[in-house]
Amino acid sequence: MTNPFERADTTYLVLMNDEKQYSLWPSYIIVPEGWTVVVADQTREICTDYINAQWTDMRPRSLQEVVN
Repeated sequence: MTNPFERADTTYLVLMNDEKQYSLWPSYIIVPEGWTVVVADQTREICTDYINAQWTDMRPRSLQEVVN
């Protein structure tokens, strides 16, 4: 069985939650509650590049606000 998060033959989504945390998600799997699609139906590479460019601080938003 192939890992659905590593398939080259599918499209992916980039999800973000209220804490500004990101997730790579196969587009054929239902988006979990609490997550919003910020990039839709792209290759895995495009999605991971987006996540790497946007998610530069791994701390949840609530922790970033307290510390900053």
